[in-house]
Amino acid sequence: MANANPTPLMPHATAAWLVDNTGLTFVQIAEYCGIHILEVQAIADETAATKYTGRDPVRAHELTMEEIEKGQQDPNYRLKMSVQAQDTIRRTRGPRYTPVSKRQDKPDGIAWILKNHPEVSDGAIGKLIGTTRNTINAIRERSHWNSANIVPKDPVTLGLCSQRELDALVAKAAKKAGIKAPEDVRLEGDREALLEELRAERAAAAEALAAEGADGEA
Repeated sequence: MANANPTPLMPHATAAWLVDNTGLTFVQIAEYCGIHILEVQAIADETAATKYTGRDPVRAHELTMEEIEKGQQDPNYRLKMSVQAQDTIRRTRGPRYTPVSKRQDKPDGIAWILKNHPEVSDGAIGKLIGTTRNTINAIRERSHWNSANIVPKDPVTLGLCSQRELDALVAKAAKKAGIKAPEDVRLEGDREALLEELRAERAAAAEALAAEGADGEA
């Protein structure tokens, strides 16, 4: 599932802030941040591999309060990033930056992609993980200096990319290679249930707020 719209410079941190400070649905947050809904769920449940410090997209001028309010009023509304932020992100787009703490995990993530999705090109892997063709080839040929300790691990779990980015990469490579991309069925039957649960929670919160207002007027 590729996201055609620009996403925040720090998608996971932005998602963490939106989860903690708004009544937006997980689906809305996932689509705006360009990450998988399961990642948003993990952030909300505090079960994500990395603990993210929330980043306020309003203060970062990437999102307006008006957009957030529209989204809170309509669960089907898709948030739109500010035009100014879109231009800035397009201008600053370049090689993927990986935090120092995550760089040691890159070989494991690369090895996982090579093992499970050999149809993905070295160039595509390099852009996704933020590495070089020489490194990828060394891992493939087991001539990498740390080959003995490299263990294939899902790059999403390692925090090197989002599930949405990986899905889009695999789908594109599969299409080019003329093979059928695997379908993500993890949310079958769960999406609607999750939406209903979120709507019910929002309705309950609205009723509680209304009740407090009525008590204050009495």
